[in-house]
Amino acid sequence: MSKITKLLIANRGEIAVRVIRTARDMGYRTVAVYSEADANALHVSEADQAVCIGPAAVNESYLVADNILKAARLTGADAIHPGYGFLSENADFSRACEDAGIVFIGPRPDAIELMGSKRLSKIAMIEAGVPCIPGYQDADQSDDTLLAKAADIGFPLMVKASAGGGGRGMRLVFEARELAEQIRTARSEAESAFGSGELILERAVLEPRHVEIQVFADEHGNAVYLGERDCSIQRRHQKVVEEAPSPFVDPQLRQRMGEAAVNAAKACNYRGAGTVEFLVDKDKNFYFLEMNTRLQVEHPVTELITGQDLVAWQLKVASGEQLPLTQDEVSLSGHAVEVRLYAEDPRNNFMPQTGTVRLWEYPERAGLRMDHGIQQGQEVSPFYDPMIAKVIAYGSDRAEAIRRLASAVQDTQLLGMNNNKLFLQNVLRHEVFAQGEATTAFIEQHFSADISMDQKKPRQATLARAALLFQAQATAAGPGSDASWHNPAAAATTYQLAFDGQAQAIAITEGNGSYEVAVGEERHSLTLVALSDSECVYIDNGVRESMRFAFAGNTLYLDDGTGHFIIENVTYQPAAAAGGAGSGQLKASMDGAIVDVLVTEGDTVEAGQTLVVLEAMKMEHALKAGISGIVTAISCETGQQVKSKQLLATIEGEQSDD
Repeated sequence: MSKITKLLIANRGEIAVRVIRTARDMGYRTVAVYSEADANALHVSEADQAVCIGPAAVNESYLVADNILKAARLTGADAIHPGYGFLSENADFSRACEDAGIVFIGPRPDAIELMGSKRLSKIAMIEAGVPCIPGYQDADQSDDTLLAKAADIGFPLMVKASAGGGGRGMRLVFEARELAEQIRTARSEAESAFGSGELILERAVLEPRHVEIQVFADEHGNAVYLGERDCSIQRRHQKVVEEAPSPFVDPQLRQRMGEAAVNAAKACNYRGAGTVEFLVDKDKNFYFLEMNTRLQVEHPVTELITGQDLVAWQLKVASGEQLPLTQDEVSLSGHAVEVRLYAEDPRNNFMPQTGTVRLWEYPERAGLRMDHGIQQGQEVSPFYDPMIAKVIAYGSDRAEAIRRLASAVQDTQLLGMNNNKLFLQNVLRHEVFAQGEATTAFIEQHFSADISMDQKKPRQATLARAALLFQAQATAAGPGSDASWHNPAAAATTYQLAFDGQAQAIAITEGNGSYEVAVGEERHSLTLVALSDSECVYIDNGVRESMRFAFAGNTLYLDDGTGHFIIENVTYQPAAAAGGAGSGQLKASMDGAIVDVLVTEGDTVEAGQTLVVLEAMKMEHALKAGISGIVTAISCETGQQVKSKQLLATIEGEQSDD
């Protein structure tokens, strides 16, 4: 039996905080590791000790096994929990821990190695009798072979990175003429993300359910499943909503899938927590997708319906103990739903966002759980995944859990960078989801025109409220007072407020605590009730409302319930070209690294053509020309780190013959 006294968490963010808290409850001392960019992160202050393991870039810090093992030796940690991502499914790291006499909280290296390859794991699952999707998973990886095998499989089909996860290196291909390019980009993305360009091909199962089974195994030959999670609502193969149990799965299907998942675990002599993912068609046929050899992001929903702490189970199994429950003792109660709060802009194709957390607050109420790793004033950098937090709700039934979660998301306050809060609220309140009928095609079929993605700029009512806040900021008494600070004499002020580089004139007239605001052709009457450093209470059209905000100089971060907006007061600034869409200036969409420059000076390009590929937050972003014309300057090179809005290329527009 392994003796654990001090646990090092080889991760960051919310999962590091979550593991630390269970370890502390069990009496273990804890050690955090952090990069230079994370020096002030929450997980660092939560642990008993912390060690810096390198610069911000993951390949110089969180992915450097030697630095993590050195930190363990330095602090006397005798066990390492890898969390998820980073080195959690790295067989070499698991093996290095064993060689160093450190307990790795996870499966054995050979199981990680097998299940870390979609190609090899699928072969093993076929041999173990687990249902699998027809496709190609052999060793010959030449483009010619893949193209030929694709023709045999038929279209549509999936191209998948064998070593991948999280939707990276994955492509849905509908026509043969698209395949060669999709293979090229999937292989490139996979090599960048996982260090392996190995691919598999599978027949596409259209509009399936994505249902996964939580399994656990110990050193004594025991293995159980703890119900299922439905993760069908996805965007770019990334999970958006996770719930347990699945509204689609009946007891008979649950048992069949659970037993198949246990067989998959036993086939690789598994130890610890694992998740076997399946695709389930409308007729309740299920097919093995992959096995994740770690704790999943969405494990809280399983914890809430089983009443079990899965991290505690991991630590018990790693210490050589038997599983806390037998299969007959596992019971499910109630319903739980989870969403992932991201620093990303749904209005701009979900582009990851960076910035300072200006305001972070969330409700604490019955049935609500918030797993997060941030604090106010923290920087959200371009170096890591943009997930900020997981919001989870429990209810006696599915309707109650959804209702609680939607309300909690709405009441969560994240200001400082655009985020997907409104998107999540609207998903949770959509009729198709409420009816339990959402498949992996939900976003495309039912949600593609939702206002959270379609509203490209603030409504005029939002701009009117912004003008009210700027007026309050300019008033001598300023924020921190109540409505008594107003000027009783009518006074008119015109502001130039800019959103995304586009300014608009807004006139505001004050009198006796009421404000008449003119935004274009619209007129808005607002009454200020109370004002604090971050909350404004006002009456609009007879209804008392509140909105949260934060100022940084002339920049306002505002969420009035219609989305997060960053609005700048440019009243006293000289007019300048925006350099945005439709201009001849190609600028970085966010902080990141240049992966590829696809043009040279003198090239003729078309509007919408990809000129530069930027890598940030573990994703590649194609930066496209805003106009057609000739490239007159290239201001970046491959490998260069760039800042948001940095000029990368200049295009001179085509001259008219008139």
